Amino acid sequence: MSRSAWGAAASVMVAVVLLVAGVSKVARPTEWRSQSQGLGVPWVLARVVPFVEIVLGALLLVQVQRHAVAWCAVVLFGVFTGLLLVRLAQGRRPPCACFGSLSSKPIGPGHVARNAVFIVAAVLAATL
Repeated sequence: MSRSAWGAAASVMVAVVLLVAGVSKVARPTEWRSQSQGLGVPWVLARVVPFVEIVLGALLLVQVQRHAVAWCAVVLFGVFTGLLLVRLAQGRRPPCACFGSLSSKPIGPGHVARNAVFIVAAVLAATL
C-alpha cells in the first residue's frame, strides 16, 4: 500500500470516530449538555463541539483538503486530551462524554491512551 493510501485509510478511521462522536452528541442534546457540564466545559463552547466533529469527520471521509482538515483533528483531539489530563490531575473523574450517550464510564488513563491513538492516526492522515 502506498503512503498516500495509508494516509487516506487513517483519515477514514479518524472520520468515523469524529462522525460517531458528533452524531451521538447531537442525538441526545440534553445528555450532552449534562456530560459537558460534568467535564467543566462551558455550554457556549460545548454546544458547537458536535458540529465541529461532524464537519471535520465528513470532510475527512470524502477526502476534502485531507491534510489541512486532519491537522484540525489533531488540534481537536489534543484539546480533548488536555481537558482529560487536567481533570485527572484535579482528581476528578466525571463520565466521559467523548461519544455522547455511548460513553458514560468515568474518565481515566484509558481515555487518554485512546485519544493518543486518535492523535497518531490524525497525524498520519495529515502527513501521508
